[in-house]
Amino acid sequence: MESELDSLEEKIDQFVRLCQQLRSENIQLRQQLAGAASENRHLTEKIGVAASRLEAILAQIPQSEK
Repeated sequence: MESELDSLEEKIDQFVRLCQQLRSENIQLRQQLAGAASENRHLTEKIGVAASRLEAILAQIPQSEK
């Protein structure tokens, strides 16, 4: 009976450590996701600015006559 309780205690300890590890990993992944989303917004804005500048440059090029 004592060995069964020891075994159960060890399994519970392993479970608790795993839960703590997963919680920590989850926090880290959420932070990475937030960073990636922020970077994505920044890059999307840069693409928009570049597209606007390119459209302005193309509008300045005279159309060739046929």
